[in-house]
Amino acid sequence: MAVKAPHGEKVSVTVNWTQELVDQVDWYWTAHLRPRLDGLTDDEYLWEPVAGCWSIRPRSASVSPAVGRGPDVLEIERPEPIPPPLTTIAWRMAHVSVGVLGKRASNHFGAFGGALTEETADLSPTAAGGLSMLDETYAAWMSGVRALDDAGLARPCGPAEGPFSQYPLAALILHINREVLHHGAEIALLRDLYRFQQSS
Repeated sequence: MAVKAPHGEKVSVTVNWTQELVDQVDWYWTAHLRPRLDGLTDDEYLWEPVAGCWSIRPRSASVSPAVGRGPDVLEIERPEPIPPPLTTIAWRMAHVSVGVLGKRASNHFGAFGGALTEETADLSPTAAGGLSMLDETYAAWMSGVRALDDAGLARPCGPAEGPFSQYPLAALILHINREVLHHGAEIALLRDLYRFQQSS
């Protein structure tokens, strides 16, 4: 790519798009989101600010359709009701861990034996377990993204992404970045609300 320098001459600039895509989310993760989750307690993780929240619950206690293979499940309904219920930190972390990062790392990079989905995930009822899964799936996704060259970024997403199968993988990476950014902000806000309601 050629750009004009201050005195009008053209200068050739090479952009490493893989690094740009990685840096967009990884700076936010390391400088903001992940430090904000340090010290997360089980009470915060499962706190329901209003009645009727979706959360991670024991299978026997779930009040809505749910997914997960173990004794604890993620409440979710497809298609979502309008409006959808408010969700707990536990729910949002599980969504980011599995639905956003883990499933895509599995589908596109073969992580977790290529078989991780919301239905096959072991979901944790504890903050420590939820954070461990979040760290593991983030690392798997980012490892796959970091290994992509320009051809890898341009290849179609494939059938795993349904109607977006012909989109380039770079478009999916941008979508995943948005998902991590916006759900991370929601989680941070819920922590703030929990802290203030505890002190009032």
